[in-house]
Amino acid sequence: MTTIKFGTDGWRAIIADEYTLENVARVADATAQWLLKTGNEPKVVIGYDTRFGGKLFAETTAMILCDQGIKVFLSKGFVSTPMVSLGTVRQKADLGIVITASHNPPSYNGFKLKGAYGGPLLPEKIEEIEKLIPKRNPYKLGDLTLKEFTDSGMLEYIDLETMYCEHIASNFDLDLIRRSPLKFGYDAMFGAGQNVISRILPDTALLHCENNPSFNGQAPEPIHKNLQEFSTLIKRSGIIDCGLATDGDADRIGLYDHEGNFVDSNHIMLLLIKYLCEVKGIEGKVVTSFSVSPKIERMCEHFGLEHQVTKIGFKHIAGIMVAEDVLIGGEESGGIAIKGHIPERDGIWIGLTIWEYIAASGKSLQELIKDVYAIVGPFSFERSDLHLQETVKNKIINNCKKNAYKNFGEYEVVKTEDLDGYKYYFSNEEWLLIRASGTEPVLRNYAESGSKKRTLAILKAVEETLLYDAQGKPKSKNGRISKEIKTTALGMPSENMDVTPGEVSI
Repeated sequence: MTTIKFGTDGWRAIIADEYTLENVARVADATAQWLLKTGNEPKVVIGYDTRFGGKLFAETTAMILCDQGIKVFLSKGFVSTPMVSLGTVRQKADLGIVITASHNPPSYNGFKLKGAYGGPLLPEKIEEIEKLIPKRNPYKLGDLTLKEFTDSGMLEYIDLETMYCEHIASNFDLDLIRRSPLKFGYDAMFGAGQNVISRILPDTALLHCENNPSFNGQAPEPIHKNLQEFSTLIKRSGIIDCGLATDGDADRIGLYDHEGNFVDSNHIMLLLIKYLCEVKGIEGKVVTSFSVSPKIERMCEHFGLEHQVTKIGFKHIAGIMVAEDVLIGGEESGGIAIKGHIPERDGIWIGLTIWEYIAASGKSLQELIKDVYAIVGPFSFERSDLHLQETVKNKIINNCKKNAYKNFGEYEVVKTEDLDGYKYYFSNEEWLLIRASGTEPVLRNYAESGSKKRTLAILKAVEETLLYDAQGKPKSKNGRISKEIKTTALGMPSENMDVTPGEVSI
């Protein structure tokens, strides 16, 4: 049997390859054994997103837990990860389980674990569960039926989506948003958040708010390269003031201004700090992951807030949010949580906070960003993904470990950090981070500079340097990665040799 390991945010694998009923049953059994060791008469909330087989995998998990005497609250339909986390708190459950692969490609599914506090289960607890995963599935799955557990009362269905919408209504000034002359747009990316916005703000322009388990063949990650249709809709409509997008399980956010320009998470967090402190009068510590812009530190200094940097993975942030008074916890990847909700990333919650800010201020999103720049200075942040063969990826990481990179083209390294990945500073305003993904065969590069043009130039220089050093192939003369270097994941020549940061395959 496959060795099952939890990554940055849960166990994820390809459906029908490693992600099978047999393997899900193994993880469910370990989860049950762990729960029985840690508490009397434990209760669990289980939900699933819109991915293929989600309902079946969730029901299988529920039956195994019930068979071990664990009370289960199972979602009535597909739900977002924040809905399960909120439900875990409201039901006073010991654990939440979400069958989701979040933003991963459609071929993946996964298994997320949530603590009783409504956020990611802490790493040390996940390690305890991993050690309990049996080598083989101990159940005859055909012998278990949902009816026997619903009849006995061990399994109960719960409407997590309605619970979540009511929670929103009691925490936001929805009337303010509805009465404003502003027009908003929402792209659910075929994910689990697709019903919420139409329920609470029915006049919103909606895109991809229908159930499509294949996500139209695209990874439901709310980054600009995956949201071209949404960006074009905003540009062509001429009436949408701000666009919100969420990923497959709706815990990550993507944001657009009225011109269809993508607004990254660093800018969103800066806006949130300013709104919550300056307008709402709320304070607290700010906790961000290693990949986040140093501009966050500058904004915290402006408002006199403590700032802490963690390893990448929201589980590291969640542990601090549970123990301390935290205003905002956030990652570069679109996962942000704020005070007054649960210690959980929530794309819809964060999007509504920004919409409320726009409506209350009477300013456009672009104007609010200019207000942020007046404090921290303008900047551009970009990310590129290198899809690499394992040998190439490992060689690059080994080079980083050995501190082999003193420059990337014309960009000279003046300082390095290695909390989680390898961060190279070229100045106080320009930097680069190289890090291997915890859930995909990908090497991620993050860069920041004072302008988008220069940030993209940094990424291009970095890609050339990394791939040249890893393969010993010649660099191109025109600044693009050479034909010999840029290949597909199978090692075949790529038809398009022009490289755009955001998609490079090796």
